[in-house]
Amino acid sequence: MTRQEIELEVKNVFQREFEIANPDMDADLRETYEFDSIDAIELLLAIETFLDTEISQEEKKQAINIRTINQICDYIEKIAQKRNLFSPA
Repeated sequence: MTRQEIELEVKNVFQREFEIANPDMDADLRETYEFDSIDAIELLLAIETFLDTEISQEEKKQAINIRTINQICDYIEKIAQKRNLFSPA
């Protein structure tokens, strides 16, 4: 899995689950898209499905301060690296 594949999947999740097409990668999700805690839980479930792995409670706590899609991609990349799922492009 590469960074590009992560970004593509995250954009697909935003379109499929939240009906947000072509989201701004650096926009504050709460302010721009009214993203709430329920959306965050749905996103974590989508990330688990994408990575085909369960995210630990400690890893979920690390997601609390995520505000942008770029930060989501960084978060997924970090988890993928821990599980040897990531390959640099």
